[in-house]
Amino acid sequence: MCQGLIPDDEIELLKRCSLSGEYALGISQPTLKKWYAFEVALRNELVKIRAGRKRIEPAKYLRQDGFVEPAVSHLAMNAIRNPSILEAERMLDLERWYVLEELAVGHYFDLDFLIIYAYKLLILERWGKIASADKLKAIGEVLQKDTAHQ
Repeated sequence: MCQGLIPDDEIELLKRCSLSGEYALGISQPTLKKWYAFEVALRNELVKIRAGRKRIEPAKYLRQDGFVEPAVSHLAMNAIRNPSILEAERMLDLERWYVLEELAVGHYFDLDFLIIYAYKLLILERWGKIASADKLKAIGEVLQKDTAHQ
């Protein structure tokens, strides 16, 4: 909907916003750099914890390495320890939302604001899909896969 109102290169940047974990290296846009740094640090911490539990070497699954704030390690550990997968995901997405709120400080209707808004919409869309999912069907599929592996 912003087409024609903002430059094409900014539109392309917004189109590439994704929660999938595929991040372009070499991004110079400051807000995206901070977002990617947080998201990569969080995903790396989750990988390290999961790899430790499976007794495998995490190095081949890690993305660029850098400084990790203790709060990110703590968040990842708490999410992994949560017995409810759904609640663990909710914890992670709440923290993502808080990070986006921090990144929004001082931005009112500029590209940074649009990037933050795009990521918030992606998080809300994800939870909309979760809320509307057929839970009984999903449980049946999981149980069917589990019995097929036994």
